[in-house]
Amino acid sequence: MHRRQGVNSYSCSALLSTLLLISPVSSIWPFPPKRFTKNSLMQAGSMGLDDGGRIVAFGDFNGDQFLDLLSLDSDQQVLSVYLWNHDEFTFEKSSQIRHPAPIYNVIPGDFTHDGKLDVLVMSANSASRLDMVLYKGNHDGSFESASIPVQSSTLSQPIPVDINGDMKIDLLGTPSSQQSSSNPLRAWKNTWNSSQSQPTLFEIVDPQLNGVQCTLASPHSNAVIDLNGDCLADIFLVCDEGSGRRSFQIWVNNKDSGFSLAQHEPLPSGVQAISFADIDRDGTIDMVFPTCSSVSATTGVGSGCLINIAYNQQLSLCNSATTSSVDKEGNRVCRPPEELCTADPNFKYDLGLSGNNDAFVQIPISSLVQSSSSSLLVQDTTFSPALPLPIRLGDANLDGFPDLLLIAANADAHTPKLLFSEPCTKGLAGCDENGQGRRGFRLVTKGAESMEAVHDARGAAFLDMDEDGTLDVVVQRTGGQGQGTVTFIQNNFYYDAFFLKAIVLNGACNNGWCTTPNGSSYLPFGVSYSGASYKYTVLDTSGRRSAAQVGQLPQTSYHSLLTPYSFFGLGRTNNYIENLFVGSTKHTQEHFINMEGVIPNSRVVIHPPPGLSDGSWKRELFLRPGEWIPWVTLTVVVATTILAGIVFVLHLNEKREDELERRRASHHINFDAL
Repeated sequence: MHRRQGVNSYSCSALLSTLLLISPVSSIWPFPPKRFTKNSLMQAGSMGLDDGGRIVAFGDFNGDQFLDLLSLDSDQQVLSVYLWNHDEFTFEKSSQIRHPAPIYNVIPGDFTHDGKLDVLVMSANSASRLDMVLYKGNHDGSFESASIPVQSSTLSQPIPVDINGDMKIDLLGTPSSQQSSSNPLRAWKNTWNSSQSQPTLFEIVDPQLNGVQCTLASPHSNAVIDLNGDCLADIFLVCDEGSGRRSFQIWVNNKDSGFSLAQHEPLPSGVQAISFADIDRDGTIDMVFPTCSSVSATTGVGSGCLINIAYNQQLSLCNSATTSSVDKEGNRVCRPPEELCTADPNFKYDLGLSGNNDAFVQIPISSLVQSSSSSLLVQDTTFSPALPLPIRLGDANLDGFPDLLLIAANADAHTPKLLFSEPCTKGLAGCDENGQGRRGFRLVTKGAESMEAVHDARGAAFLDMDEDGTLDVVVQRTGGQGQGTVTFIQNNFYYDAFFLKAIVLNGACNNGWCTTPNGSSYLPFGVSYSGASYKYTVLDTSGRRSAAQVGQLPQTSYHSLLTPYSFFGLGRTNNYIENLFVGSTKHTQEHFINMEGVIPNSRVVIHPPPGLSDGSWKRELFLRPGEWIPWVTLTVVVATTILAGIVFVLHLNEKREDELERRRASHHINFDAL
């Protein structure tokens, strides 16, 4: 009997070995192979964008919750929509629009408040006026052929802002007829009513700005983002002071009382495009911008460039939930974790023009890219007019701190560079000579060979291809290397950390299904709503609590290339997100909500009550199917099978013992009968 078992075991092993030798592993392995296996930044090619155009905007044009693209041809007149095909892992061209004049900028948004993504196209037929028209979206990647005219503006591009709290897209800028006024700013108030026979999209009105207005710079870095900490979007404006000097204004949102001027300060000489993010993860939005001593008008390369970080000075997070948030005099000194959306009227940015301070840091570009001969590309002169190139901010390694993406330039190459944010140590760029400071930045070299191979870059931006929870990079190219004008870099680094993606919608269709005249229905996911705000607290693996803040689509001008969703890393944590505060632009008493216990590695969709009404907020949570799902499934199946086998064997043994016992009892009874 023992010899037979040995033969059977040997036969099974031999059979399994033979199968492994004569059959490919993929033929018996139940899971598909990974698309990218190397732990690095992988070049993914053009991903279907082979028409020689440039990406001008991101959006969800068919409402499938995958990011799509708008591309502009080299003549700057044909817009093409590329929809993401999840199954094929590529972008596919869906439709195109031929505009009669050269296009300067495109703003995707739900301007008609029907849950479909429209596009506002800005073009110029004169040297001083920006003409605008709207193409209504059909929610399938195409647009209606007839455009809707919009009142023109000056060349300082208007920005989308919810001026009256009804969650409809208004515009703020300077109409072409008001450019010589002492108070030049006006609002394009959204008046769209589809029930009218000939509805108008905007009405020019005076915005309720309580303070001295400035003349908008062109180009500018205007933004709609919460700066005083109350989870309600404020307005940031870049002003032209004449003679090449620039300043900034911050207008705090007071809901129905309008906007009040909170700060008006000069910007450093040679300032370029300004970006916004929570650099030091303290729950406040900071400013990042380059300054250059000079910029070449032909190449757009700056000389003597510095990367500047202006930290937002306002109330910080309390050390613990039991720490008192007020001092003995009753003054608030910190924010409790459950009160993150509390305004700090004393917030400010100190740009260090009057002296050194720890809230303003300047980093030479040469120390960041580790090359004394490298400078910074700050303008894309291949586009007409030249486009400002901001420092791109995104958490590429999911540690909770935004990283930097820029284009380093030397004599013969323009190469994108990725720099990870790290705690300050001695010798790290951004820290002082003693290794002290808020954050430092280290150039990514290992695994970045595909990015280093690009020498004709003219722009770069972060995005999440295929919504897999990692920030990838798209590089705009001149085509000088013969490899097309767009290259995608897949972020395939493995990080032992978590992320969260979130999007606030605009309340279209009463947060339900939208219906069309022919009876079909759709969900209003692709709306590109500007001004939402997120604040959250999370505990790391050591139990330390930290707070962070992220804005949703704060900038849209000059091809800002920001995604309609917000993406933020959570770092390493073994817990749920403690508090996730989500703010809207509504002028109601409760313009934000607090979501507790949100699961990491998920996507959150928030539907505020529509319009100016109060009511309940609708929340949806979508879990991302991770790579570990098949392994968990396999483990559960194998474990269940093994347990079932054990139970079956024990059942047979028990049944056999019962039968033997029954026979013994029967034999005993028969014996007594004799």
